[in-house]
Amino acid sequence: MTTQTRTSMPPPVRPAHLLAPPGVYAPQYDTELLTRALHREGIDEGTSVLDLGTGTGALAVAAARRGADVTAVDVTRAVLTARLNARLSGQSVTVRHGDLRAALPKGPYDLLVSNPPYVPSPSPLPRRGAARAWDGGPAGRTLVDHVCDAAPRALRPGGVLLMVHSALCDADATLERLAGLGMQAEVTDREFIPFGPVLRSRRTWLRRRGLLRDDENREELVVVRAELR
Repeated sequence: MTTQTRTSMPPPVRPAHLLAPPGVYAPQYDTELLTRALHREGIDEGTSVLDLGTGTGALAVAAARRGADVTAVDVTRAVLTARLNARLSGQSVTVRHGDLRAALPKGPYDLLVSNPPYVPSPSPLPRRGAARAWDGGPAGRTLVDHVCDAAPRALRPGGVLLMVHSALCDADATLERLAGLGMQAEVTDREFIPFGPVLRSRRTWLRRRGLLRDDENREELVVVRAELR
């Protein structure tokens, strides 16, 4: 599959009937980018899908609409929102409350999708508050690495991981980690988007860390696709 590179994206559009109450991460550019990648996979009835860090359930609902058997996991009260959104969308999704670092729901799965917290943060992972949806630790990789490590345990042979994160987390590090775990990985999509409020507020800190140049004002998002050999 060839890498798709675009220079900008239109503003993200929240799917109809998808609720995102305060404190629950609303679908953004990263959600849209990962949903596009999801639709390229051969999902149909009988495809088993695991959505780690489901948030509003946007990806879980998108997979269920294709006929997949979907299990979605989140550690926050977003599980209530995901259940409600699945019901409002007329889709059957099994939603479970659990930490991404805890034991995985029983598999194996054909497809694992994840939009984990990946924004580099001056502090370790928060234990409460809205920032749990985006803060990924000092390198932004605390939960990204966990998803990488979980994929071979969750997937059947030939199964696929689709994960979105910022290039600030080092996409090459993700590819190398997955390759070391026996997965064939590549970046299939790239998008440049304007800085949001969180990155704008951390611009000085990110520059001191060497993660941003002085003239940078856009963030690159990447979708990593990895197949278990």
